[in-house]
Amino acid sequence: MSDDFDLDPQPVAKTGWRRFLPAWPRRTRSDLDDVPSYTAAERSRLAKALRWGGGVLLVIIVLYYPIGALISHKINDNADFTAPAIPAEASQTVAMAAALLDREVNGTTWPANSPWFFPGAILDNMPNFQSGEIQALQRVVTELRDQIGRSRGTSSADRALQDAASYLNNQPDIWYIDLSRSWAPMKPSESYYNDAMKALNDFNGRLTRGDAVFERRADNLLSTLDRINQDLGAASDDIDKEIDQQSGAWFDLNADDVFYRNKGELYAYGLLLKALGQDFKQVLAEKGALNVWQRMVGSMMEGATLQPWFVINGETASIAQPNHLAEQGFYLLRARAQLEEITDILQK
Repeated sequence: MSDDFDLDPQPVAKTGWRRFLPAWPRRTRSDLDDVPSYTAAERSRLAKALRWGGGVLLVIIVLYYPIGALISHKINDNADFTAPAIPAEASQTVAMAAALLDREVNGTTWPANSPWFFPGAILDNMPNFQSGEIQALQRVVTELRDQIGRSRGTSSADRALQDAASYLNNQPDIWYIDLSRSWAPMKPSESYYNDAMKALNDFNGRLTRGDAVFERRADNLLSTLDRINQDLGAASDDIDKEIDQQSGAWFDLNADDVFYRNKGELYAYGLLLKALGQDFKQVLAEKGALNVWQRMVGSMMEGATLQPWFVINGETASIAQPNHLAEQGFYLLRARAQLEEITDILQK
């Protein structure tokens, strides 16, 4: 019998599922002795590098959102905005609707649906402004589909106008991934609005060729104005509620939401009604309503182009606190009064 003992560790037999795993080499004490050790100076340099790297990363994160948001932020309230030139047979209203969509979706960013890791996610005023524009576009395109874009309101709805109205009916905050809406990838809002723009351009193209209908009748115009007046009434109610509940507060965080949503709605309606007045110029001239129409559009644009540094919902009788909602509401109510005057003229 040998007196020598085997001091090398014997491999342990694997059982069960472990036998399918690869055999990894075991590290011995001699292997650990070969690992290099860091001196105090080397550890100090490593710690300094980590601190510098962390500081640089923190600065990038801190600057990423404000600088990115500043680059993305743009309130397109140019009162002189015009649509591209179109043939005389086409509709100025349809062209303006398509031009507004093209500018907001393709010419600027669309932060209303930006996820948290995009700098546009911290923006507030621009998404509300664009949402207000979409609301006005939804109304006008719906009226084109239901009234103006069909013969006497009895024929079937135009295919392109029907598609445009359907696309515009999507909410402005849809992104590719939204588990609260669907587990599957989604089509983002700006893609729907791009499709609406294409459908409107298709309608105008067919209208130019005589393959579509655009009924320039007083009763169609009257019906459209009634619906727009209802929307403006709802916007006025939003202002009244915010003033009643929060006026006097220096930091009313909802005041700017109301202000910029109404601003976008007034702006889009101002441009769309200006274009609608060109489409219905003969009807308005025959009724003697051209001057009132121009004043109504002017009132909308005055309310739409207010540009306070900060939206303040102050006491309505205060000297120290302005109330930008009340100022906007003045122009909105004046536009509504002029719109109602036009409807009275058209009914005669």
